[in-house]
Amino acid sequence: MTQDANVANPQGAVLASALLDRLPALTDELLKRVLKQSDIYGNQGDIYGDERLVPIDDLYESLQDNLKFMVSNLGRLGSHDLAAPRRTGRRRAEQGAPLAMVQSSLQVGFRFMWDTLVAEAHQTGIISGAELVGLASEVWMLNTLFTTELATAYRDARIELVLRQDQERSALVEALLEGRIADTATVWEAADLLGLPYQGVFVTVAAEVPAVARHALPRLESRLHVRGIGSAWQLLADLQVGIVSLRSQRNTRVLVEILRSGAVARVGVSPVYTGLERTSQALHLARIALASSPAGDPIVNVFDENPLPVLVVSSPTTSYRITKTILGPLLDINPEERDMLLNTLAAFFAFQGSAIEAGKHLYCHPNTVRHRLHRIERQTGRSLQDPRSSAELFIALEALRRLPEPADGYA
Repeated sequence: MTQDANVANPQGAVLASALLDRLPALTDELLKRVLKQSDIYGNQGDIYGDERLVPIDDLYESLQDNLKFMVSNLGRLGSHDLAAPRRTGRRRAEQGAPLAMVQSSLQVGFRFMWDTLVAEAHQTGIISGAELVGLASEVWMLNTLFTTELATAYRDARIELVLRQDQERSALVEALLEGRIADTATVWEAADLLGLPYQGVFVTVAAEVPAVARHALPRLESRLHVRGIGSAWQLLADLQVGIVSLRSQRNTRVLVEILRSGAVARVGVSPVYTGLERTSQALHLARIALASSPAGDPIVNVFDENPLPVLVVSSPTTSYRITKTILGPLLDINPEERDMLLNTLAAFFAFQGSAIEAGKHLYCHPNTVRHRLHRIERQTGRSLQDPRSSAELFIALEALRRLPEPADGYA
């Protein structure tokens, strides 16, 4: 008889091929053992069954596939066809079956295969006891090869799934933020896929990124999750934006504290709203809250807590015109002198109208502060003793602090 050039262990190959005709019966027996082990582990290992992650028919097919791999490759030289472990690994990843439980079932299969080989050897006398011991190392090698390939395929598939889910989540968040989801059914579907309620207590967050496409609030989703706060985020070129499900308005303070602990640039938080279909309007208000902070300051602004800055930045064109009207000639003097006067006015307001405290802050005498304030009054025609005039000066100062200077100046 001519020996097959691809056969390294003729007796092992003969022993394995003797089992091919019994493959369906062997698969039936292995299926019973795997299900029995699943019962032993209880709910933790209960992934097999018609109502579970892995249907029985699916499990049977993969067990037969895996047994065939062992039988076909035992005693043979050259590379092995690894399609079977790859199929099983990818399939279980797609089904969401835990890798540890899949590998545990796999070991049941290899133990069963070895026991079957030993029984067949003793019954048929195809190979001796010594040859069977030598065959054990080959079985172990195939076991390692199969297990490694399955785990690799499983992890590759999980990575693909996670990336695809992240892309889908990002697209849904974008659609909600842009107001492109209008009908109730689609909003319900989006909420379900994002793991958020359709109706609830929501805010939208807009955070300025430190660099193009860099996270402004890294690991924020997981930090909120451990506090029982659900969220979904999207990273844009200049902003990181998110929809946050607070569950209760009391959690607004919790959210703000977490945001402040990790903010590296300006962050705006919208008012609370109750339906996901209003997310695009909430984003607009979150952007306004963000813009109401001076550029470069890592401040978290909640829309409802800062009405005056929000009012100023909500209509930049109007605010520019008001600023020009209120400050008038003061804007046209030497920039150094103008900034000195405006800084004095800001300190005066910051210290509740105290020239003494403002002077301490500016490192100058209170009379110097008063002299500068009189100059501002003369330039603007507004008295700081008059509540209305004082309020107008404060609003104009807020606009200067919070809005970038227009390209054509204040002319």
